[in-house]
Amino acid sequence: MVDEALRRTFAEDVVALRRAGLLPVVVHGGGPQISAMLDRLGLETRFTAGLRVTTPETMEVVRMVLTGRVQRELVGSINAHGPFAVGMTGEDAHTMTAVRRPAWVDGRQVDIGLVGEVVDVNADTVRALLDQGRIPVVSPVARGTDGEVYNVNADLAASALASALDAERLVMLTDVAGLYADWPHSAEVIERLTADQLEALLPGLAGGMLPKMEGCLRAVRSGVRQAQVLDGRVPHAVLDGVLGDTPPGTTVVPGAAVPAIGADVH
Repeated sequence: MVDEALRRTFAEDVVALRRAGLLPVVVHGGGPQISAMLDRLGLETRFTAGLRVTTPETMEVVRMVLTGRVQRELVGSINAHGPFAVGMTGEDAHTMTAVRRPAWVDGRQVDIGLVGEVVDVNADTVRALLDQGRIPVVSPVARGTDGEVYNVNADLAASALASALDAERLVMLTDVAGLYADWPHSAEVIERLTADQLEALLPGLAGGMLPKMEGCLRAVRSGVRQAQVLDGRVPHAVLDGVLGDTPPGTTVVPGAAVPAIGADVH
């Protein structure tokens, strides 16, 4: 979240949810900030199947930017409203364990470096913070059983943590209005779809929307009651999405397919 005003309204939303009796957990990314730092250092930025190709040099930058900058900014914004937020990473207390994840391009595995797939979540530390009235702010960096440190896509990390916590809802923010029905031919957003419908659409998705919708599918298939993809460019999108009567963006729920819908290739 690069825009300072949006970061402030996001922090207000998270605190409002906590004061309303909900138990929010924040898992953040930092793609634009990582890319900017890589550019400053003269290191290449590449994405494959929506995931950042992560060399050992890139991993050092990812770890530094996520935990040393983005997390600190979010914690500071939330704590401007009281002593709520506590920053941590997936490495802390073995909260997330990952294995190396390839990308799939045209049916082939492609090595994308130190990119991790979460295979185990120990949510005890997160639960302890929630019990203390805190708001955990988690950077998606995880240690592997092989001793490596992995860059985990924030959407997939959030999905894994939501499943482990038996969360009621998973909310993801993006920079578009939601999942488009027929992009780029139409800007119509699919407001609601089932897990089966999403699974049918998944092979046709691309770019950053692919891991978001993959994360939504995994979450609802693992017991999360619903997953939402909201337009993070809209102030107070989180509060409106969680507490509003007609949430903006796209909502994914468990269940079989109902009406036929098109595919987004955003």
